[in-house]
Amino acid sequence: MKQPRPGLISAFIYLGIALLASGIFFAVTIAGDYTWVARAGGAVWIFLLATIILMPIVIPAVRKRLG
Repeated sequence: MKQPRPGLISAFIYLGIALLASGIFFAVTIAGDYTWVARAGGAVWIFLLATIILMPIVIPAVRKRLG
């Protein structure tokens, strides 16, 4: 039986959370008086920061959970 790949599983988890955070940011800025460039730039910035922050947290947690 093939071993689960913690790196791939972790990537799906932290990228999914980062995309969700980015989407929430974008949705919240729709109500404000912001340009589309500011909305898109902020959403990309939130995605990058969330990815950087979540990567070292999620990977060890998934490795520990998978054994």
